[in-house]
Amino acid sequence: MTTLETAVWTAVCRVQDLAPERGAAALLGSDQVALFRLLDGRVLAVQQHDPFSDAHVISRGIVGSRSVDGVEVPTVASPMYKQVFDLTTGRCLDAAGKTPARGLSPDLRTWPVRVSDGLVEVGR
Repeated sequence: MTTLETAVWTAVCRVQDLAPERGAAALLGSDQVALFRLLDGRVLAVQQHDPFSDAHVISRGIVGSRSVDGVEVPTVASPMYKQVFDLTTGRCLDAAGKTPARGLSPDLRTWPVRVSDGLVEVGR
């Protein structure tokens, strides 16, 4: 597991390149990641691959929020079948009656993100 202390940081874009509450795709080595800049200034990264449709489309999803155990969490709804994912943990909050393709996990992988001198850096 990558932690903030052990991460190798890769600059992927400038924070101003990310529109608030819109996704953007980036390539991190061989991994496609979906970046989301929230209204509170945080930038979060999850896998671009949608485990339900088996397509790389998560960055095109709809950003929102949902109450989870009494706490509001930022979410993204897949543009394909509308599954909702917690952007902070990657957990699938609503499978929308579907099962993941090819036996994949329903949850999205996440990466640590930091903004340094205006650059968005993703850790691995």
